[in-house]
Amino acid sequence: MTSPRPFTRVLDRLRDAELRPTRQRLALARLLFENGHRHVTAEKLHEEALAAGVPVSLATVYNTLHQFTAAGLLREIVVDATRSYFDTNVSEHHHFFFEQSGNLEDIPAEDIVVGDLPAPPTGTRITRVDVIVRVR
Repeated sequence: MTSPRPFTRVLDRLRDAELRPTRQRLALARLLFENGHRHVTAEKLHEEALAAGVPVSLATVYNTLHQFTAAGLLREIVVDATRSYFDTNVSEHHHFFFEQSGNLEDIPAEDIVVGDLPAPPTGTRITRVDVIVRVR
């Protein structure tokens, strides 16, 4: 029996999300998904791509991250107006944000109880509640 090609799992993931597996998407997906769950900024992923010999612009990295998010492969975590992280763990969970280092750490969903939410505006529904606990 032959072993699967190195790109097989990432390729299947892109196809399942109905994203055309371009060379750049495939390379960025490998960096994102092949080593377990992680939180990454566009700038950090861009640095990793260049270090891995992937010729890609920062704009393409941003576009790809937003496409992956829209397809449900990533979750965007906005910690402030100037900083977003992209989380490869799309399951229900929350985050600690370490203000000094800029790191994020997962908090299991069951460790936080959110209650007494206000009624959503007319014609809308609450789809998710994200809790970011800021620590120093």
